[in-house]
Amino acid sequence: MAGSRERQRQRARERHERQREERRQRQSQLRKRLSIGAIVVLVLGLVAGLSLVFVGGSTPAAKSKPKATASASATSSAAAVAEPAHHCTYTSNGSGKPSLPTASPDYNASYTAAINTNLGKIGISLLNSKATCTVNSFAHLAETNFFNNTQCWRVSNSSGLYLLQCGDPNATAKSKLSCSSSTLGSGGPGYQFADENLTGATYPAGTVAMANGGANTNGSQFFLVFKSTTLPASYTPFGKITSGLDILQNVAKAGTSCTIQAGGGVPKKKVIINSVTVKKS
Repeated sequence: MAGSRERQRQRARERHERQREERRQRQSQLRKRLSIGAIVVLVLGLVAGLSLVFVGGSTPAAKSKPKATASASATSSAAAVAEPAHHCTYTSNGSGKPSLPTASPDYNASYTAAINTNLGKIGISLLNSKATCTVNSFAHLAETNFFNNTQCWRVSNSSGLYLLQCGDPNATAKSKLSCSSSTLGSGGPGYQFADENLTGATYPAGTVAMANGGANTNGSQFFLVFKSTTLPASYTPFGKITSGLDILQNVAKAGTSCTIQAGGGVPKKKVIINSVTVKKS
């Protein structure tokens, strides 16, 4: 009997360890998602003077993505960078894809970009004097064809979150995107860099900003705002849409084919980036 009880206790311990490991893996997977919407409902509640911390449904989403919250470190790090930046640091993860951008940006230049999609062209004025290293990275990725033949994988048209998110190399043009995919929204360029232009940052219609997984984790993913969006100042604004806003609005009106936890979902109206061209003057 003693041996039987010991085996039962051993099996119980093993079952507990398996459950703990499964929880850890799920949390790790969520942290890898480069998404920006998990805390929007909470932010809106605070703005309205209501605390949603104890409301069922909003709390799990906010807690599951702690790196998506505004943080003092993000703001202080950005404030320490004098813009326009004369030097940029890009930290490689060792994949070597693509090559790193130059560490010496052309901080005096003016840049415009065109995102050429299957639905038309989206024109952007890039804010090189306010987010030099971000613009430098975006131009580098465009020049190396990083964005070519990828899909904008997420659209949101509710709850104060009005945006289209793009730049994930995992969302290839030929892919059938699924909200249950463990890789959707997790792709990047093989390097990260610091936040910029966060002091007093807001996200009105026409804003182009970086998505991230926490302070100073910028990579290749970005979002395009088609209606004023309520977010904490945690996402580097680096451009303003000059044409093609109607493309985003039409994609949003078409709705989503499935829903993701952070808000919004895969666009029903497929948005394929054929190429991104950047012009310097």
